[in-house]
Amino acid sequence: MTAKRKIEVFTAGCQVCQQAVEQVEQLACPSCEVQVLDMQDTAVAARAKTLGIRSLPAVAINGQLADCCSGRGLDESKLRAAGIGQPLS
Repeated sequence: MTAKRKIEVFTAGCQVCQQAVEQVEQLACPSCEVQVLDMQDTAVAARAKTLGIRSLPAVAINGQLADCCSGRGLDESKLRAAGIGQPLS
């Protein structure tokens, strides 16, 4: 039995996520096992949380969040700097 690279694509089912799925599938080789995971499933959402996923789409390879998908998500300080939470004068 040949070892496979496990690729998990976490999606919300939107068009942007679908494009990410298509891109990963195009890049995949015979050594890649691609799984598309729907974040509407509570078990999938729990897995995403353990991986540190903060925005979608996201890709994990062999149980590690890919560099391209880390560090994203909302940043409260940047939102506040953009004016959220401050009344208009």
